[in-house]
Amino acid sequence: MKIFNKVVIFGTGLIGGSLGLALKRKHLITQIIGFSKHKENAIKALKIGAIDYIGSSLDTTQDADLIILATPVDTIIDIMFKISPKLKKDCIVIDVGSTKENIVKELNKLTPNFVGCHPLAGSEKKGIKNAQTDIFNNSICIITSSARTKRNALKKIELLWQKLGAKTIMMHPKQHDQILSFTSHLPHIVAFSLMGAIPDKFLNVSSGGLKDTTRIAASDVLLWSQIFLSNRNNLLVAVTAFQTKLAALKLALKKKDSKHLIKILSKAKEKRERLG
Repeated sequence: MKIFNKVVIFGTGLIGGSLGLALKRKHLITQIIGFSKHKENAIKALKIGAIDYIGSSLDTTQDADLIILATPVDTIIDIMFKISPKLKKDCIVIDVGSTKENIVKELNKLTPNFVGCHPLAGSEKKGIKNAQTDIFNNSICIITSSARTKRNALKKIELLWQKLGAKTIMMHPKQHDQILSFTSHLPHIVAFSLMGAIPDKFLNVSSGGLKDTTRIAASDVLLWSQIFLSNRNNLLVAVTAFQTKLAALKLALKKKDSKHLIKILSKAKEKRERLG
């Protein structure tokens, strides 16, 4: 069942490329045009079938039914400003950025057909070479609308993600950024910091546990530095909360307080088990 005819994707990396593959595999669209800052990414996306054509001019967006902004968070708003005058009245626009409040605020000014989206289906690996057709299966996609968002656009995008295999959750953009600062952005901060704290000479005696704990420290550093800065205020709150917990554990060690140490670890263990 086709939901859209012509789709234009800006950013043919991991998520943009995976979206192209999934949309085509599920027969939800007719054709996809892909734009990329790096020409080699667009060529690779074309070769693997994630897009049908490489975009050569922004005028290509004029008759698009759906625009997908899958570029780094600090470029999404700029791209939308450039293309918004060209879009037809009923064209729906979505982004897949990891922070939402500012993006939703600015893009809703440009079109009531904008729907903010955040598919929780990424990887520490980047680029079109790591794109996967089934990356959205059994995942969660947070949809962040506003009072200005048109209901028909919202319903159509919710259906789109569900057809791609994702469970959709509606959330206010501000709430999204507060929650994700703890559940996504803070873990990356911790993983990067943990790797930074380990002396290089100890790495050859590392355990599987270290690799499991710090897997996401292999993520794209440019991308994550932009995400951290775009959600800076919320992330500072999350980092402070982590520092408080770490300080309590440090104090228990310093005092040799095994009872309190076990209590701290037990609470964390119980919470991790609820996570599944």
